[in-house]
Amino acid sequence: MEKFITLISRAVPIYLENIDTDQIIPARFLKLTKKINFGKNLFKDWRFDQKGNLIKNFILNHEKFYGEILITGKNFGCGSSREHAAWAIRDYGLKVVISNYFADIFKQNALNNGLLIIELKNTFLKFILKKILLNPNLFIEINLEHQYVKIEKKKEFFKIDDFIKKCFINGYDEIEYILNLKKKFKNFEKKIYYY
Repeated sequence: MEKFITLISRAVPIYLENIDTDQIIPARFLKLTKKINFGKNLFKDWRFDQKGNLIKNFILNHEKFYGEILITGKNFGCGSSREHAAWAIRDYGLKVVISNYFADIFKQNALNNGLLIIELKNTFLKFILKKILLNPNLFIEINLEHQYVKIEKKKEFFKIDDFIKKCFINGYDEIEYILNLKKKFKNFEKKIYYY
């Protein structure tokens, strides 16, 4: 997993509520089992029409909106529990999704796959959204170590599980974290079996 400590990036606002996993990555793409090449199918039915042409008014097709942060509405990732949704977002190049509430299974899938999920109070989320829509060139700072999101001079702190935070900062997934403790396990075994 890629290390994550601080990110300063522009953002893509898709401020809709109840975006489900079938909209994020349609079911017809779930046959693939590797995490690569999912990004091209992210929001496929919203980005392209039935003939494969870009739908110009969809936000991801606007040249002025791009970045590594997705700003979205309440209950993002609801619906079926497909891990592919997190793969698609991450493979597209997005590293953080910010909302005021995420569907639980999606949230866990995202965190397990190196996609940082941040829940903010709705007032601050709407403030960020308003700023980004007025000026798409604004940068948002995500500081995981100190757990805050900052835009211009306004800052809001967010909560994150200590274990997950440690994994992101060190670039570990759960298995890599356990493997990193191998030396401690061996030292513990020596104490148990040789004394």
